[in-house]
Amino acid sequence: MSSVLVVEDKDSLRAMLEEMLRGEGWKVVGLPDGLQAVERLRSGERVDVVLTDWRLPGADGLAVLEAARAADPTLPVVVMTAFGSIETAVAAMKKGAEDFITKPVDPDLLRLLVARAIERRKKGRESLLFAEAQSRQMPQIVGESAALKTVRAETERVAATDATVLLEGESGTGKELFARAIHMLSPRRDRPFVAINCAAIPDTLLESELFGHERGAFTGAAARRLGKFELAEGGTVFLDEIGELTPTTQGKLLRVLQEKSFHRVGGTVPIEVDVRILAASNRPLDRLVAQGTFREDLYYRVRVFPIRIPSLRERPEDIDPLVNWFLVHLPQELKKGPVELDAAARERLRSYDWPGNVRELRNCLERAIILSDDGRILERHLRLAPDLPMPPLPAEATLEEVRERGAKTAERMWLARALERAKGDRSGAAAALGLSPRKLEAKLREHGLDEA
Repeated sequence: MSSVLVVEDKDSLRAMLEEMLRGEGWKVVGLPDGLQAVERLRSGERVDVVLTDWRLPGADGLAVLEAARAADPTLPVVVMTAFGSIETAVAAMKKGAEDFITKPVDPDLLRLLVARAIERRKKGRESLLFAEAQSRQMPQIVGESAALKTVRAETERVAATDATVLLEGESGTGKELFARAIHMLSPRRDRPFVAINCAAIPDTLLESELFGHERGAFTGAAARRLGKFELAEGGTVFLDEIGELTPTTQGKLLRVLQEKSFHRVGGTVPIEVDVRILAASNRPLDRLVAQGTFREDLYYRVRVFPIRIPSLRERPEDIDPLVNWFLVHLPQELKKGPVELDAAARERLRSYDWPGNVRELRNCLERAIILSDDGRILERHLRLAPDLPMPPLPAEATLEEVRERGAKTAERMWLARALERAKGDRSGAAAALGLSPRKLEAKLREHGLDEA
């Protein structure tokens, strides 16, 4: 619901304006003087439109206008005055007023001005999704490929609804970024966005993390604890890797989706909650349903509106824009000076298949920026796994020979990438692969990677 702040010192007029605007379905807060309005705006409370008199006790309309601009440069302010001279109107507009109306106020004109201001603010917020400059809370989604444009359109369309969304795609494609974008474009944008990685929390703790617990519910539960769903009241809960939920937790989640309520662990009283659920999985949930590890009824509840995020190799035309964006922003995060990318290094980035998608590209460039000494990134700074095509086979090769050659090629590629992810640390690569250091060294020699 959009919120209008009305600042007018005449009680009768303020009451009339409040009643009229509430009749349009807007939340209205009325204040009698400029000082209270300035304090309200500075408090950070959500306001979508300010309607203020120009002459006020305590602080005038100009002070209210300046406070509104300081709180949010995009916050529209409509100024009212009985002294409707051209000079006053020009002064208000120059200071950033959205519009200007003289007293006595024409109700139809005022409704139009406020509605227009609210609509412009709404469109301005929506355009932030893929704008060049973003607020801290908005994700930066870069690229102009046809595949990404399709996902953008789906994101914008579903954001305004309360539908449950399932984001599907490989690891590193940016599923959480799109979840945050859906939240920020939704009517819940001013409420919490709570992200939970279901794969990162032990099964024994996940149910309590999501739904909370009562005192004495289990050993160590010394006090009642609110879960993420209660803390996200009115907002959005993003369940990443939803396929990792235990059967018990799946049942509780199904109840939230069906009945908007749940029980804390150890609790007997149902807790009602108003949250929107977004979910993500890098494993096809339909396969988990077929395997019997994911509830079919929950699958259909979660997959009301599926969005598939394309891998980076499916949109190679977005590699250059992503690289350029990271080269501007990563040095700032790393407190480094400007960097340049060598032509050979850029071509290497373009030709790489990016199994780790955008996350891998970011990590690669972050590491390269740290390694570069003179602000110039060379190909040797990228530390990417070498291209490892399958060696050619004779036309008369048997299927068993093809299978054996393919397995060796895949093993070599996985060894090389494990080294790349471990930044050359062979002990770390061995641990990640489940090998002893001696076994890893033998494998590296076997595949000609012992000099890597």
